[in-house]
Amino acid sequence: MGGHHHDHGHAHGHGHHHGPGHSHAPADFGRAFAIGTALNLGFVVVETAFGLWADSVALLADAGHNLSDVLGLLIAWGAATFAKRPASQRYTYGLKSSSILAALANAVLLMIAVGAILLETVQRLGSPPPVQGMTMVWVAAAGIVINLGTALLFARGRHGDINIRGAYLHMAADAAVSAGVVVAGLIILATGWAWVDPLVSLAIVAVILWSSWGLFRDSLGMALLAVPPGIDPAKVSAFLTALPGVSRVHDLHIWPMSTTESALTAHLVMPGGHPGDAFLTDLQHRLDHDFDIGHATIQIEIGQDGCAVHAH
Repeated sequence: MGGHHHDHGHAHGHGHHHGPGHSHAPADFGRAFAIGTALNLGFVVVETAFGLWADSVALLADAGHNLSDVLGLLIAWGAATFAKRPASQRYTYGLKSSSILAALANAVLLMIAVGAILLETVQRLGSPPPVQGMTMVWVAAAGIVINLGTALLFARGRHGDINIRGAYLHMAADAAVSAGVVVAGLIILATGWAWVDPLVSLAIVAVILWSSWGLFRDSLGMALLAVPPGIDPAKVSAFLTALPGVSRVHDLHIWPMSTTESALTAHLVMPGGHPGDAFLTDLQHRLDHDFDIGHATIQIEIGQDGCAVHAH
């Protein structure tokens, strides 16, 4: 029976050597996650104990922030593990997108931590209790070393994966926060101004918000299947339209499969006829190399109206 058929040409992105996260995907960072989690969890316990002993809300705020980062590291680590699971009949892309959910959960977790710290700080501002300045200084100084060390574990992967970037940013921000607590402790030692402690806690809240907003925005966009931040859809469309033999491009979709991999589908109207497999293979490689789109599925349509009249 005759009919109108679309001629499907598929260019699948299985060669990932050019993609953004191909050399430093989260799976490569298992050791970094393990070390970072252990170091920071131990420090949270120590910092909380000394924060209670010294009655320092700044130390407790920093401990709360560190705890949220430990949970964030665990979430990201879990997602990295899930992302390695092979595809199945039900999950045809595997569980790669769990890394996006992890990044979003991490960002939400930070927002909750901010609310808790802010509430305690506002209560302390009215009548700040006396604070052990020297304890603040030594504990926060240890925090600088631990957080900077952990941040360096993730430094090389921060440009290729939003989860790794999140871990790096949080640890770097923690180091800055700890430095602020050291300064606050020194000021309290020199002046006896107890109100400096909750004031520094407010600064910590500002730092957390600043470092987590970009993560929240980008991870929410990925969860809603927005075009990944590093890809310009107008340039991709112009590139496809300029290909020899292509008269029109429609139904172009670009979305993140995970925090490191992107996918594309598009219909190319080519009235001159199907260009052949070599054209599709070359197109996939160019999309991977030029735009970091590693999974491309292209549909070729022969008819001028975009609906091919073609017998298989």
